[in-house]
Amino acid sequence: MSDEDVEENKLPESGKVSKVTRGALSAVGGAVPIAGGVFSAIASAWSEHEQDKVNRFFEHWVRMLEDELKEKEETIIEIMGRLDLQDQAISERVESRSYQSLVKKTFREWSCAESEEKREYIRNILANAASCQVSSDDVVRLFIDWINLYSEMHFQVIGAIYNSGGITRGQIWRKIGKGQVREDSADADLYKLLFRDLSTGGIIRQYKDRDYMGNVIPKPQQRRPKGSGPKPPVSAFDENEGYELTALGQQFIHYAMTDLPMRIEFNASPE
Repeated sequence: MSDEDVEENKLPESGKVSKVTRGALSAVGGAVPIAGGVFSAIASAWSEHEQDKVNRFFEHWVRMLEDELKEKEETIIEIMGRLDLQDQAISERVESRSYQSLVKKTFREWSCAESEEKREYIRNILANAASCQVSSDDVVRLFIDWINLYSEMHFQVIGAIYNSGGITRGQIWRKIGKGQVREDSADADLYKLLFRDLSTGGIIRQYKDRDYMGNVIPKPQQRRPKGSGPKPPVSAFDENEGYELTALGQQFIHYAMTDLPMRIEFNASPE
């Protein structure tokens, strides 16, 4: 490597000590005691060299952390504003170790809230988990995982199937506002993948007639006439086979997509 390359890769120095850099590293060192010594050494070395590149990086990083903390604060306030804490059962639930475990899990995995829609799903799940116990906490944990696992389009499909048992892929595609695309397009492949994801995840299934005990009523077999050739491939936008939500899917709708009314009005923006 030439002297020019070494000089080019060297971080630039400035005549100004960065408080942002040292403050950010000190905060991390305090939050993670095991790594505190390492971060302190790094902070000391960078402060001595006073490197602008490092300073700019940490300024951006601190702003990102501030935005994340602001979102968490707003979400917690919105949850509390939806709960009747004068109800003894709700108050005990919020203070319980099991509910606190759900809250910790949610905010530990906060990276999943990459959109306002997903943030609202998280808020709704935690608010409904405090106010009712239709599902066990194990199921609620699964719902929290789904927010991280699936995309907004997955949730659009789930919402389209809700209260529309027997709806077909083609009907769902139109219901979520999509236009016509080619059968061999990337959009069609993505759409088929969404249904595989949701079917494998136990959220949706093909619609079947059932008896009063929930057992599937078998359909009479329809034999294809001889000489009719192979069965044609199923379209991504099939208009024959219907879909419905599983019991898990129905409960997910209740927890994630049901917004409890506000009981306490507040202004999230500082004056």
